[in-house]
Amino acid sequence: MSKGNLVVKTNQLNSALQNLSLPEIRIVQLAIVDARETNTGLSTDKPLRIDALRYAEMFETTRQNGYKRMKEAEETLFNRRFSYIDDDGKVIKSRWIQQVRYLDDEGAIELVFTLAVVNGISRIDGAESFFTSYLLEQTASMDSIYSVRLYELLVQWKAAKQTPMFELEKFRGQLGVEVNEYKAMCDFKKRVLQVAINEINEKSDIKISYEQVKKGRSIAGFKFEVLAKNKLKKEQLGNSRDVNTADMFTIEGLSDKQLGRIVRNPKFMAEYNHLVTPTSPAGQSQQGWEFEMINRLKKDSSQFTKRPIKEYLEY
Repeated sequence: MSKGNLVVKTNQLNSALQNLSLPEIRIVQLAIVDARETNTGLSTDKPLRIDALRYAEMFETTRQNGYKRMKEAEETLFNRRFSYIDDDGKVIKSRWIQQVRYLDDEGAIELVFTLAVVNGISRIDGAESFFTSYLLEQTASMDSIYSVRLYELLVQWKAAKQTPMFELEKFRGQLGVEVNEYKAMCDFKKRVLQVAINEINEKSDIKISYEQVKKGRSIAGFKFEVLAKNKLKKEQLGNSRDVNTADMFTIEGLSDKQLGRIVRNPKFMAEYNHLVTPTSPAGQSQQGWEFEMINRLKKDSSQFTKRPIKEYLEY
């Protein structure tokens, strides 16, 4: 499992009643990842910077769109609140961030999280048995905020393979569904639950299904089965790669920063320059090249077999 893009949050925080938009939750995810990658951690007095280009690369959009999404998120994230139950059974209410600053001329934002959030996020690998952890890449391509939230709720049960019952009203709150939204059960299941399940099953590393738990004639909540997907078998990787050395051509364990270093390597550029046209964005600028090649490596590294991928780090 790659540590570069690992998101780790306490289960209490992960189960908090929250209502973040998709751009907002992506910013929080990036903050967690970048705090780990830079070894700076999160604090209540030191701003953490997130660049629009970083957002664009991670979530496969343009820098301009990443800039726009981050600016929209900045306008609302400061006022967002969540609540959770502490170890003493008391309700804690908190904001997500205590300070936010947008750097227009640099295309970046700076965040300072609240004490509750800082205490609920850990970079300590040894404590992972107490935390929900997942690769950011597992949710990066999801289009529905409900998919991201449901994945975060369920991935902590992957080892157990099934969940306890999620009580209906609390579950709706955990998914960020407002009281007046999708009040009819048929609408909730069609517009929220099934959309999220389909996207998780298609795009993530787990496969989920659910059953309704009834109290009389009414649905009281839902239970989920959570299964890890089988990893791709070596013989399915194709004849272009030696199955005995297949790991030499994967990007497993590499962070975005390392991938950027790889695609900037003159040898890499010379050997794979034929993959882009001179008139394409990737053929016209260094930034365009990096964006295109990093995305290609993430989507299908099997086309890069001229030498072991990690060899390009050495220059």
